[in-house]
Parts: sequence; structure tokens; C-alpha cells
Amino acid sequence: MHAMQYELTLPADYDTGIVRARVARVGHLLDDWQGLGVKAYLLRERGVHGSPVGQYAPFYLWNTTEGMNAFLFGGPFQALSDDFGRPAVRQWTGLAYEEGVAAGSPALFAVRRRAPVPDGAVHAEVAREAAEEAGRLARRDGAVLAAAAVDTSRWETVHFSLWEHGTPEADGDLFQVLHLSAPGRSALPGGRGR
Repeated sequence: MHAMQYELTLPADYDTGIVRARVARVGHLLDDWQGLGVKAYLLRERGVHGSPVGQYAPFYLWNTTEGMNAFLFGGPFQALSDDFGRPAVRQWTGLAYEEGVAAGSPALFAVRRRAPVPDGAVHAEVAREAAEEAGRLARRDGAVLAAAAVDTSRWETVHFSLWEHGTPEADGDLFQVLHLSAPGRSALPGGRGR
């Protein structure tokens, strides 16, 4: 599993209706994308749910690098780059994926938390703790799914979770889910290190 995200920070006076209309128009195009586990179309609005910024920041869980590369070097990402400018794309290697206790519910909110891996940390313990945290998140009320991954170029972990309600029991940046494409969700490797 590979996790991926890019963030488009929006001007303070930006009409987020433009992003919502775009997602309504094109979101379904990835509903059957080969190699994609999950794409959550995420939005933060400045001043809403405590957000200091407005951002469009889709988050992906990929089953295959072929699917990821076909997206990045094919039409969908090019169209986004043409419209908004090419964003930096963050990538993490998957550590854990868990279906949540509310797995059958629609995902309305997402939480993303990035954290540095401390110098001197035992790498195996970092991976184990990240996987355990994904499991804990998945068992909390309203959790649709939870994942953990690591970027070894920056030594940073990321925890990502989807929720059926706007009061998730998770720390991090809170996003609204505008659409969820999940053609390969059932093929995402459950548990730790798979």
C-alpha cells in the first residue's frame, strides 16, 4: 500500500463552491480506477471546524504503483495541474490499514496527522506503534477506516482516518469529505505491514 496527498492552499477569499463543483463534476472518474484503493476528496475551509486555512487536499491509498503512476502521469493529474498549478505530491509507504467499526457508513470527515519520527527511535517500534494506532482509531465510534504510513525521506509518519461524523476521536487536521472513490478498498492489505 502507498499513501499519497497533495495540498492546494486556497486564497482567504476563495469561493470553495468552485472546488465543490469540480469534485461533483469529475469525482466519479476515479470510482473504477485500476490500482486505487481509496481516494478521499478533502476540503478544509478557513474558519470552519477550527481550520486556519482553506485547502483542497485529496488523500489516496493505492494498491499498486502502476495505478498511482497512471494517475500522476496520465490525464487526471495533468488536468488538475493545468487548472491549479502542479502541486508537490507527498508519498508514504504503508504500514497498516484497518476497516473501522462504521465501515459500511458514508465517510463525511477525515483526519490527517503527520508527526516526525524522533532521532534515535527504534524503527521497528515506530512501525509497530503506528500500526497499533491505526487499529485503535479503527475501533473508535464512527470510524470508517484508518491507515498509517511513513515517509523515510523525511522520517515522518502519517495517520489517516475517515469518519461518519464531524466529531472524530482523533488528533490532527479535520477535513470534509466531498466524495470517496474506493474501487479497490476491499483489496487494501489489512493489518500491519502487508
